[in-house]
Amino acid sequence: QVQLVESGGGLVQPGGSLRLSCAASGSIFSINAMGWYRQAPGKERELVAAITSGGSTNYVDSVKGRFTISRDNAKNTVYLQMNSLKPEDTAVYYCNAEVRIYSGNYYYPEGGLYDYWGQGTQVTVSS
Repeated sequence: QVQLVESGGGLVQPGGSLRLSCAASGSIFSINAMGWYRQAPGKERELVAAITSGGSTNYVDSVKGRFTISRDNAKNTVYLQMNSLKPEDTAVYYCNAEVRIYSGNYYYPEGGLYDYWGQGTQVTVSS
């Protein structure tokens, strides 16, 4: 029904930058919040940054001032610009979106609200 495809991960030296992208496609009526989570080995998945459909953002304290989340509603795409990367930013980064799907009913097109996840992209910060 709905797919989230991430791109932009990789290996970068400390102090470097990366930009992650996540494009949503499928039977989408609208998208509410979109966000980025990350999970490091042996740790729980944590919310890194989130953005509402209106553009309000929030960040985990450890990335404030270094990471910027943005979205292009016309493209159903969310971005995460990561600057001044540190080794502790190393993790698999996952995109998340709260999506209202099409119902299939022409007169009542709004369907249910569901959470979707991307497949994850590895970010490694190392010298």
